[in-house]
Amino acid sequence: MRTGDEGIALIRHFEGCRLDAYLCPAGVWTIGYGHTKGVKEGETIDQEAAEAFLIEDLEKFEGYVTEMVEVPLSQSQFDALVSWTFNLGPGNLERSTLLAKLNQGEYTDVPFEIKRWTRAGGVILPGLVKRRDAEAALFEGRDWKGA
Repeated sequence: MRTGDEGIALIRHFEGCRLDAYLCPAGVWTIGYGHTKGVKEGETIDQEAAEAFLIEDLEKFEGYVTEMVEVPLSQSQFDALVSWTFNLGPGNLERSTLLAKLNQGEYTDVPFEIKRWTRAGGVILPGLVKRRDAEAALFEGRDWKGA
């Protein structure tokens, strides 16, 4: 599967696009739409590079979700999981109760598990609470913009 329009819109909305490198709340140098690979302090890019990084990153995170999830997913479920993994990384997905429950077919538990991941540096961040609510809504096939 590929990330659909709603999933891309959710990622763009919550990541935002910054053309100058910045330290994210987790202390990682980031640029564009949450791109972190090889980013260094002082780096700048243009919008075209930000879009190229987003496409590259989406393909990578789609692969992680496809590889680890063993049950069928709807488009909105896939999109929500790609967004979650894009933000939290494949290692967290691999070790998560979310993935274990999903792979046991416990789809109804997944939105709750998505919402548990709201901390960066041990602190609950309001932006992560909003993002997790939106991802949970998208997983359930609801309008994430109202979450």
